[in-house]
Parts: sequence; structure tokens; C-alpha cells
Amino acid sequence: MSMTSNQPYFIRALYEWIVDNDMTPYVLVDAGHAEAQVPQQYIEDGKIVLNIAPMAVNVLEMGNEHVSFSARFSGKSTQVRFPVSAVLAIYAKENGQGMAFNESKDDTPPPSPPEPEKPNRPALKLVK
Repeated sequence: MSMTSNQPYFIRALYEWIVDNDMTPYVLVDAGHAEAQVPQQYIEDGKIVLNIAPMAVNVLEMGNEHVSFSARFSGKSTQVRFPVSAVLAIYAKENGQGMAFNESKDDTPPPSPPEPEKPNRPALKLVK
């Protein structure tokens, strides 16, 4: 049975945990993702680190498919949006605690183990 990705749930939970501990949540995003709309001037090695603390962003939305918010970069208000699958990590700026995610673009779960073989049931034969 197929399930949705658990990544957006982990991101939201870790965000809440980091904020509840009075720390600053940062996300590391794959800026090369086709759907990532991030400030280009801050990209390094195809990645960008974004401060998503409540004081740093406006209208933060962390859905199951995308993360979006408005923030100021060099004094200019900028709309930022990227898919959850582009998030490589979420962590606290102060101590680095958080979680990293697979950089794999393939969200396919590992194959299910094969069904165990049913043992042959004993059978009786009628002998005349």
C-alpha cells in the first residue's frame, strides 16, 4: 500500500520543536530544483540556506507539497517558494540540531519484500 511522503511532516515537526526551544530554524534547499523560486544571489554550490524563523518571514506556509513565505533580502521584499522535496535539511542555527533528508530526486520507496512461500500442506491419498 502506497503512502505519501513523510518529509513535510518531519519538516513541520522540527520547525515547531526548534522554535519552541527559542532557536532559529534554518532550511537548506536544493536551489537547482526546477520549481525552486529562491533569491539567486545567495545560492552557493547549487544550494541556499534560508532563515525561516517567525521574526524573519511573513506568511509562512509549510504544506505537503510546497513551502512558501515572503522575506526581505537586501532590504527588498521577496516571495520564496520551493517544493518540500527540495528541502535537504532543517536545523537550529545555534547548535545544528535537526534532520537531513536524502538528496535523491527519486521518492520511490524501496520494493516490498517478496511474500513468503506457503508451505505445502500434507495431503492424504486413498490407496485401494
